[in-house]
Amino acid sequence: MVDEVFLTTEEVLAYLKVNLRTVYRLIKAGKIPAVRVGRQWRFRKTDIDTWLNSQRPAGKAGAAAATKPTRPRVLVVDDEDAMRAPLTKALSLADYEVDVVADGRAALDRLRVLSYDLLITDLKMPGVDGLTVVREAKQLKANIPVIIISGHSSEENAIAAANLGVSGYLTKPFELPHILTAAAKSLGQ
Repeated sequence: MVDEVFLTTEEVLAYLKVNLRTVYRLIKAGKIPAVRVGRQWRFRKTDIDTWLNSQRPAGKAGAAAATKPTRPRVLVVDDEDAMRAPLTKALSLADYEVDVVADGRAALDRLRVLSYDLLITDLKMPGVDGLTVVREAKQLKANIPVIIISGHSSEENAIAAANLGVSGYLTKPFELPHILTAAAKSLGQ
């Protein structure tokens, strides 16, 4: 029998680089199997690795890909890599298909050629700002849910966002579970 490696909850948090709420959500959704030992959870490392590999984009299309249910597709727009990277990881781990761009112009280009279920955009970006991205996105797909994230929040921006019909408005810094909650709510999950 092969010795199996089991991880504690703390080790899984460090291994996946996510928070406790995300791990519990993945357990509850049946994405990662866990065994309760007393008051602690234990995770088989091979199960975690298998799940991580299943989250990577497939290199080939086939019958299995055709029958796989579609995941909500999210476009994340932020000029700060320090925001893009954790958002991408958290949303991907929560079973969203995530595309990321660093500016408003690239976002508009993507929105013109691809269909998204959710748009998450920063407000202040060089060139095309977030409110312009939201206006254009709503012209392309009127019912697209939008979450605005901003480190430069003002009453004027909040009112403008509300007038554009955004479904969420988060001020930076925020905890990643807040974006996951806002995304699920925006998508009616």
